[in-house]
Amino acid sequence: MSGTSIVLGIFLMYWFLISVLDRKGILEKYDISTFGPLPILMIRTTKGLKLLDVLARPKRYWRVFANIGILMMFVGMIAMFLVIAISDLALYTSFLNDNVPEPGKYNSARNIFLIPGVNEFIPFTWGVIALIVTLVVHEFSHAILCRVENIRVKSMGILLALVPIGGFAEPDDEQLFGKKEEVKRELPLTATIEEIEAWEQQQKEEKQLKEIINESPDLSPKETKPEPVVTATRTQRARILAAGVMANFSVAFIAFLLFFGPVLGAIAPLSDAMIVSINESSPAQLAGLQENMIITQVDDTPVSTGMDFLSYLETVEPGDTLQVHASKDRVVSVYDLKVPSSSEKCYSGVPIGGVKEGSPAEAAGIEPGMTMLRINNTRMRSIASFVDFMEGTEANQTIEVEMLPSANYTGELTENGTAVFEVRLISNPEESESGFLGVIYGSNGVLDCQMLGISIWMPQSGYYLEALKKIPSILNHAVGWIILFGLPIYGFAGEGFRGFSGTIAQFYQPVGWAEPLGVGIFWIANSLLWIGWLNFYVGLFNCLPAVPLDGGHVFRDYTYSLIYRFTRNEDVSERVSNSIAASFSMLILFSFLFMIFGPFIGQWM
Repeated sequence: MSGTSIVLGIFLMYWFLISVLDRKGILEKYDISTFGPLPILMIRTTKGLKLLDVLARPKRYWRVFANIGILMMFVGMIAMFLVIAISDLALYTSFLNDNVPEPGKYNSARNIFLIPGVNEFIPFTWGVIALIVTLVVHEFSHAILCRVENIRVKSMGILLALVPIGGFAEPDDEQLFGKKEEVKRELPLTATIEEIEAWEQQQKEEKQLKEIINESPDLSPKETKPEPVVTATRTQRARILAAGVMANFSVAFIAFLLFFGPVLGAIAPLSDAMIVSINESSPAQLAGLQENMIITQVDDTPVSTGMDFLSYLETVEPGDTLQVHASKDRVVSVYDLKVPSSSEKCYSGVPIGGVKEGSPAEAAGIEPGMTMLRINNTRMRSIASFVDFMEGTEANQTIEVEMLPSANYTGELTENGTAVFEVRLISNPEESESGFLGVIYGSNGVLDCQMLGISIWMPQSGYYLEALKKIPSILNHAVGWIILFGLPIYGFAGEGFRGFSGTIAQFYQPVGWAEPLGVGIFWIANSLLWIGWLNFYVGLFNCLPAVPLDGGHVFRDYTYSLIYRFTRNEDVSERVSNSIAASFSMLILFSFLFMIFGPFIGQWM
């Protein structure tokens, strides 16, 4: 039975059980309600309400916290509205230019929702942890501010959908938003004679009851008049609503501070030499090496990159025995590998995987797919040979490069079937004193070693880790924020960074204070990354000026206050502010729908 079938079976059993318990009234007996098609259970309790009063005691602190939250909410409101407007404008422009983007994962409807297991960018385990923290922080900050402003909290509880997915606090809506006006029930135009007679009888009974109450000396107006409900002022309501957003932003800040600080500082590259394929019956396979192992050492020589490994192999002779240290799941083992007696070196040349734009190699006519055989009179046996040679060059030096042409090459060839290029080097952009040619060796960072029958991948984990650590230093530019908050989706080059898990975790190891934790440091890093990312996005989403989001209620209240200053009429201000808020809500809703369905409409047109 497949995993999908098991999950579907568990879901159906859960749905059936909850439906039966709900129909029999058992859930209501224990103050549990359901909502949604899943359904999601709201398990309420009044336990812990006294704790809210304890946490709410520093009222001055919480009010300052919430006042800052109001300012942050308006900043987020403007930012989110601009993002939506720019996205819609870009999509509309693509329609005019007949260049509508194709439907894909970046504009898929499932990826609009930040739900682990639904959104394909959010890993399930870390996403669930982050979502629980995000919802609990958001809802309980609302509850604490309710008590600060003397608004009753009716209950607290957890949201359950097979597994706990968050918490909630249930304030008194009548105190928070004011008493809703009762709508007088009228008869429909299609009422039957029986319904009309029943309605007239009910009206008659209600009228008689009112006359009895008014004429009775035992019932004073004081006893019949209900006590007024104390409702929150607009400022108090804004504080309560903004507290959730401010709490999410605060947690995101703390999580990112820890992630980019002590946690990344305790992670170091292990080695950039992963075995990605092994030929059958090759020396590597006979020695016991496996795919996805990381080579860390050969004999007594440490290996940091695949080039270190290949450079060492140039010193060995046929028939030698090598001790290869390789790690799998961060457990290092030693393998005895015998070099075949009749074998060539790992390379007969250096494969060219790409040519950098504007480089001397591009100007000379060197193309991807070629193989570098010689520079001047020096044989290029491996990438290590090429690197060693280039370190001895300088800017403005002219070199002669001999290449084995690619299948599509149409230029002149020598009698040996090779292509020769004269190249004038430029200064190295990495501020090195050596010259710069501008070729990208290997194929997607994969190096083949036919002598041992293996292919090695060099992902440059050290550079990637350093790039992660530098993100906070570039937050003074807009591109820094784009990289930070697009990191799980786009990464640095469209690959996306989901954290230190799976294959990527194999290239790193804990160091310093994290050494005793072992793989636990990766759990901490992944949790902090997704807690920070999800808290920020949930907080930002709730800033949108669309009811029923927190930002929508605050936007409506402040719109009312602004209009009232000019009209001095409560009814007019209420109607106009409600209309403006509803218009913004519909505009944002249709904007999301346009972003989701626009690419499909474009393909259909």
